[in-house]
Amino acid sequence: MIIAGNQPYFIPYLGFWQLVNAADLFLIGDNYNFIKRGWIQRNRILVNGKPHFLGLEVKHITSFRMINETEFVDFDVKQKLNTVYRAYRRAPHFDAGYNLMKKILDNPERNVADFLFQSIKDICQFLGIDVKFIRSSEIPGNDAFKREYRIYDFCKRLGGNTYINAVGGQDLYHFDDFEKHGVTLKFIRPNLRPYKQFGNEFVPGLSILDVIMFNPLDTIKDMLQDCSFIES
Repeated sequence: MIIAGNQPYFIPYLGFWQLVNAADLFLIGDNYNFIKRGWIQRNRILVNGKPHFLGLEVKHITSFRMINETEFVDFDVKQKLNTVYRAYRRAPHFDAGYNLMKKILDNPERNVADFLFQSIKDICQFLGIDVKFIRSSEIPGNDAFKREYRIYDFCKRLGGNTYINAVGGQDLYHFDDFEKHGVTLKFIRPNLRPYKQFGNEFVPGLSILDVIMFNPLDTIKDMLQDCSFIES
């Protein structure tokens, strides 16, 4: 079985969804430390041709608390949706993107892990990604391990013989170390193909919301497959 995993992010970029799409089981790392100034509570959208952060404020933000111990500050859904409306109202697939964001933001849950877990499932449903999810907090004792040993542990317990990691993890994880624990390690290398954004110069790496606003679903499904793997 192929396992991949990541911390839960707010409407993350295409590469995150390529990773999810490549797995049989995707592990949401909810009992990991909250990362400040990362992607857990924010992402970038296109505003007047330039990247602009769209995010949610966190109560008592600190990296000494787990993600599933953190809460979002209550927010004005209408205000967030107005930002999306002003940015993308002329996009060719505005209705699809706007309605998806409305569904995500209408969720009354304010626990960060619970809110983001539901948003990830909502986006997967929209994209047609069929994958099983499990949260790291559901694996008793896994948080007693550190770094790659957490991965070895949940692969063994969940029956994973292959683990796919984001390409940025090449400095942290090594093929031989995983092989010693009976796990084949791969790194996914996303290809962020350009697409038309209001006729401006293409801005890569924006939230999946931007991809949805400018591309039909069939094209997005092709994009999900447009990646490669680094193997030993």
